[in-house]
Amino acid sequence: MKGISYITDDNNQKKAIVIELKTIEKNDEDIHELIDALVAESRKNDPLVNWETAKKQLKDKGKL
Repeated sequence: MKGISYITDDNNQKKAIVIELKTIEKNDEDIHELIDALVAESRKNDPLVNWETAKKQLKDKGKL
């Protein structure tokens, strides 16, 4: 995609991306979907919490 650059390490492995603001503005929905997918991928090995426990934790913190 035009407007996206990769930052690589000494071994030419991709380590980060830079997205031009103009590109984000033109492709806002696509960029948000990409970020959501990256977050989901990064959390795939996190421990699961059942809904009742999560709900109690949120209530205890005053967020629900």
